[in-house]
Amino acid sequence: MCAESWFEGLKVGVLMGGVSAERAVSLKTGAAILNALRERGVDAVAMDVKRDLVELIEETPIDVAFVALHGTVGEDGVIQGVLEYLEIPYTGSGVLGSAICMNKVVSRDLCRVHGIPVPQGTVVDANLNTVDHGPALDELGLPVVVKPVEQGSTVGVTIVRDKDHLREAVELALNYGEVALVEKYVPGKELTVGVLGEEAFPVIEIRPKSGFYDYESKYTPGMTEYLVPAPLDSETAVRVQELALKAHKVLHCRGATRVDFRLSDEDGVPYFLEANTIPGMTETSLLPKAAAVAGYSFGDLVIAILKEAWERRKIG
Repeated sequence: MCAESWFEGLKVGVLMGGVSAERAVSLKTGAAILNALRERGVDAVAMDVKRDLVELIEETPIDVAFVALHGTVGEDGVIQGVLEYLEIPYTGSGVLGSAICMNKVVSRDLCRVHGIPVPQGTVVDANLNTVDHGPALDELGLPVVVKPVEQGSTVGVTIVRDKDHLREAVELALNYGEVALVEKYVPGKELTVGVLGEEAFPVIEIRPKSGFYDYESKYTPGMTEYLVPAPLDSETAVRVQELALKAHKVLHCRGATRVDFRLSDEDGVPYFLEANTIPGMTETSLLPKAAAVAGYSFGDLVIAILKEAWERRKIG
């Protein structure tokens, strides 16, 4: 039993699974969180959520929800809205912050307005027509990165180096939405920063062996090297942490997030890519890796996230 007993008497529901393309990852995240909570003496129960959250909570009433649902109908504000309606405190960002961060176009626009650098980009439809008053595709040049507007775990993402493959990449992205985001590729380092409340964890550099941090590179052991702290000069590291914390606030996030950047080889600028409001939380996920360097065990991190959510109920 953990000496810290503020959670005595609480019933915690770990919401996992979901209906998105990231269901398998969510189940792993949820299982790791559930085990960590139980090891600390928390009364926690697994809740495999599909579209039956209300029914699940009626069957097993809970005091607080630990949200471990990645992707749509989980990370986009939908589940958060249901929990708000049911007046159940929950971990992570609220309805607004979740919805903003799930939409890459809205989140990058907000960041740009607040002085956080973002790659040059535009939004296109199935006919490759620009639909957001952004630059024409020809102005972006090649290579570009084509992404679904609302997906995570690099689902549907393609790096396009040949103009002949552009339409195919857009069609893939459009499997997940009505429009696609096309961004100018930024040669450089892949960086990520975990944020917990007001604290930015040490920067991680991500080095995929394939050269592209795609779904396979993320979830296949040995496919990617993670350097934490990232081998950066102190000024750059602090700058990236400051931008991550600023993005966390600008995008109306709360609790734990992970903010991704590309550090340009050409101009040394850290360009914001996206903010993840429900980062992976297995023992080998990036947020726990960075938290460990900051002095948090995996169990400490899980408890800290839960405590922030429970205490926030007092202030709404």
